[in-house]
Amino acid sequence: MRLEADKPSLITQPCTEVSESHTESCPRARRGAPGPGLGLGRSGTPRELQAELRNWKRSEKLAPRRKLPGPTRSTRSVYCSRPLQAQGWAHGGGGGGGVAARAQPSEAAAPGEVDRPNSYLRIVGLCLACGFCSLLYAFSQLAVSLEEGAGGGRPQAAAASWLAGGGRGAGNAGRPGRCKDFSLCYWNPYWMLPSDVCGMNCFWEAALRYSLKAQPVEKMHLAVVACGERLEETVTMLKSALIFSIKPLQFHIFAEDQLHDSFKDRLDSWSFLQRFHYTLYPITFPSDSAVEWRKLFKPCASQRLFLPLILKEVDSLLYVDTDILFLRPVDDIWSLLKKFNSTQIAAMAPEHEEPRIGWYNRFARHPYYGKTGVNSGVMLMNMTRMRGAHFKNDMTTAQLQWGDLLMPLLKKYKLNITWGDQDLLNIMFFHNPEKLFVFPCQWNYRPDHCIYGSNCQGAEEEGVFVLHGNRGVYHDDKQPAFRAVYEALRNCSFEDDNVHSLLKPLELELQRTVHTYCGKIYKIFIKQLTKSIKRYGTAPKGR
Repeated sequence: MRLEADKPSLITQPCTEVSESHTESCPRARRGAPGPGLGLGRSGTPRELQAELRNWKRSEKLAPRRKLPGPTRSTRSVYCSRPLQAQGWAHGGGGGGGVAARAQPSEAAAPGEVDRPNSYLRIVGLCLACGFCSLLYAFSQLAVSLEEGAGGGRPQAAAASWLAGGGRGAGNAGRPGRCKDFSLCYWNPYWMLPSDVCGMNCFWEAALRYSLKAQPVEKMHLAVVACGERLEETVTMLKSALIFSIKPLQFHIFAEDQLHDSFKDRLDSWSFLQRFHYTLYPITFPSDSAVEWRKLFKPCASQRLFLPLILKEVDSLLYVDTDILFLRPVDDIWSLLKKFNSTQIAAMAPEHEEPRIGWYNRFARHPYYGKTGVNSGVMLMNMTRMRGAHFKNDMTTAQLQWGDLLMPLLKKYKLNITWGDQDLLNIMFFHNPEKLFVFPCQWNYRPDHCIYGSNCQGAEEEGVFVLHGNRGVYHDDKQPAFRAVYEALRNCSFEDDNVHSLLKPLELELQRTVHTYCGKIYKIFIKQLTKSIKRYGTAPKGR
């Protein structure tokens, strides 16, 4: 049987296409000689050749594939179709011919065609990663601006001024009313906005509205108890807390009834700050034992023991005496709550660093915490835990809750305690030491730390964080260094220039106290204060 010359038959044959360093290998046919893989050069009928081709394909499928050596780019095995003309058989012609030696250009793979989809995927992935990082940065900047700029419970207004000004702290400078409030564009489409509202800011509001709602600004709770002639001292303490703090503050002020109007007048004059709220409370004790509690140490001192029972809706609280001055943001001591372990409910500083001059270890007639006891002038509390905790005691084998423990302790030790509520706290934590977190002395720096020579190493290294002027040192000349700091903050106002200008006069005043032990180390009083004032200068105005 002969093949017609004008009707060439197409026989599909296998070939291997490799990378640029290799050539294609396809079986070639030679007349009169067997070709590689198939005997296409010898005579035979098409049926016989097709059968031989099928056998060759079957053997190729069963044989393991060999990996060709060469460059790192992988090879690719394909099946390609080539015209296998039967002219050699029909005409008995010579050499060459039956199979095209190389694939047609349309059939050959272009260089790099194998890797092009992967390249596209890499580019798309890179773009997505860059966009995601940009969004993270934008949200982080917005979160910082909300934290530092929010005041009076209005984080959205703070974010609006940040967006309008193009950066933190720029919203109120030079362009007042540029974007009045987010509520103006909350329900209005872009083309219906008032002329004095930034459309771009409303675009950002629409994009970030739900993020703003999901990031409420944490409010710090600070409590103080004031009785007698402590109005001015308490107001100075509250001012020091406001000047340097970043997050909003909620003041809980427990005061005698005759002081309420005075507190209201003074605090209402600060309402322009829009970053604090306050609540005034009367002095209250349990009705069946009120007389005994009022006689303990000072008329109002033991009120702090009942704060967990009165402020039932407050989770955490910082209690301070009226004679406290903050030389560092309240935010920093508030952050110590995160360092509590699972059993700790409160934090206080040691009463003394040097046992040789300690009071409790020399004179106390009752149990006390640790080697020298603790001072309750600065007390950080997780009140949710305090209300739910059970306390070991030396009166019964049963553990008692906070409210059930106070009166039995007073009845047992009232003839043995000198410092009232502070002594009762020492007794409680003597039996439950695992419930107390002790912070360093620079968080509660008192005259005892320098009156007999410096014995607070933390203050020497980092400066005083919280100044405690007990023993009335703010109002006499026994410790002029303490009085100088108090007078500087009492006379300071909230204007920027006034805050920045208090440091130099204070340093000059402290230099005049070097004749005292505390004055000799006067730099510890301004070391942290200097950092706080610089930090105040970079914070957003109108915080």
